[in-house]
Amino acid sequence: MTSPSRVALARVGAAPLDVAAHLTAVDDPRAGAEASFVGRVRDHDPDAEGPVVALEYTAHPDAEATLAALAARAADEHGATVAVSHRIGRLAVGDVAVVVAVSSSHRADAFAACRQLIEDVKRELPVWKRQVEADGTTAWKGLGG
Repeated sequence: MTSPSRVALARVGAAPLDVAAHLTAVDDPRAGAEASFVGRVRDHDPDAEGPVVALEYTAHPDAEATLAALAARAADEHGATVAVSHRIGRLAVGDVAVVVAVSSSHRADAFAACRQLIEDVKRELPVWKRQVEADGTTAWKGLGG
């Protein structure tokens, strides 16, 4: 028997992300599996000429509603509970930009929901990023996280 699907958390905002809070949000005694993804700002990019020092994320006003819909789709398709957040504003190398946590009855469903949700976020969430290099060069990256 699978646990009922639900969205425990879907947030877009400037506050630092708490990975433990996302795991707590999906904690369910009926769930036999949890899967998570943490996306961090890295110090390089294949398209950058030099070191990356920051990413500046900007969101459309409807981004949080879109994130909730993406989370609900993944939860429903995999019988899972999900928590997901995307940070906006200027983030330094090492800062957490996105967190996905999922629980479900079985590991295959947890992994599938987690993978689907982060891929959907990258593809469909109206959040854009400007990459900042050490020399001050900037470049906008397309739709997604």
